[in-house]
Amino acid sequence: MSVLPYLTAGWIMLVGVYGIVTSRDLIHAVVCLSVTQSGTYVLLLAIGYRSGATAPVFSDRPPPPAGGPVTDPVVQAMALTDIVVGATVTALLLALAVQVARRRGTLDPGALRSLES
Repeated sequence: MSVLPYLTAGWIMLVGVYGIVTSRDLIHAVVCLSVTQSGTYVLLLAIGYRSGATAPVFSDRPPPPAGGPVTDPVVQAMALTDIVVGATVTALLLALAVQVARRRGTLDPGALRSLES
């Protein structure tokens, strides 16, 4: 198996983490967190991929011969769960950013250090 999917996942995660660290805006930080989480999708799919394997559902064709490769459905389910959780977390963080902007008038994390007033 190729190393390219793992390198791609690592690169996507590094770009997202770099964006989070250098962000001067809460919305930008949320988007960078979503990019980082996209790297986890690629990583999970790379882990679950098997060359020459068939789908784990055999409703319209007979199962593969004994010992034939089948993809792991658990990894696919984890990737789908990761997508749903990522969308939920992104929506929650964007809602919190809107509330911060309404109450504090800024989205700059440096200006939010003081929790007084």
